[in-house]
Amino acid sequence: MKTPFVVLLGLLLAGAGAAASAAEVTLEGNHLVVTGMLDGSAMKAFTEHLASGKVRTVVFENSLGGTAEVAGDYARAIQATGVNTEARGQCYAACAYAFLAGKEHRFGRGFQINGLLIPIGTRPQPGELTNRWRGDGAQKTLAEFITAPASADGPQPTAAAVAAVAAVPASAPKERWQPDHGVLFTSTPTLFGRVYNSFYCDGTQGRDMSRCEVLSDADPYKLGVLSP
Repeated sequence: MKTPFVVLLGLLLAGAGAAASAAEVTLEGNHLVVTGMLDGSAMKAFTEHLASGKVRTVVFENSLGGTAEVAGDYARAIQATGVNTEARGQCYAACAYAFLAGKEHRFGRGFQINGLLIPIGTRPQPGELTNRWRGDGAQKTLAEFITAPASADGPQPTAAAVAAVAAVPASAPKERWQPDHGVLFTSTPTLFGRVYNSFYCDGTQGRDMSRCEVLSDADPYKLGVLSP
């Protein structure tokens, strides 16, 4: 039986993911607020703001979806400028890896439920998460999802290989990057302070995160997902 907390969490996170609009960036003092899906459309404006030297913290607010390639673009821009990152509300998929690139990365304050869903290729084994997202580990994990483009000077695929690819049904998965498949870290406000929980989501839950499996001994601070 689901507890009231789990049901509430599922409903709130489902509502947050109802629509994923294109990314928008807004400068608020020394905070650069990014909302919407990281689809690459706002990348130029994002890098220009960072290059101005006015930004100290990039705030990702209710950003869901996006590709591994775009996540890498945002992450490199953040690392190059050494800014901090903050996640307010829901930060899923591409947003999560961009968030982890911050010099310091924290959840936002306030009364909202914060959620960070980090895509992974397979279910993590006990102890596997210890260094997965600590330091450069996050970007190494992200790199696993990105296939390097074939070089024009390198070996070209044979006719048989091309035919084999063409024979794969269009519905077959073309990459391991699944935005709803990964480890979810949540922070929920209560009368006694914030409560942190960690879950494994296999991708079948849709936006009902209450169907995800609770992970024990996966404190986001101990794993380096959140900065002290």
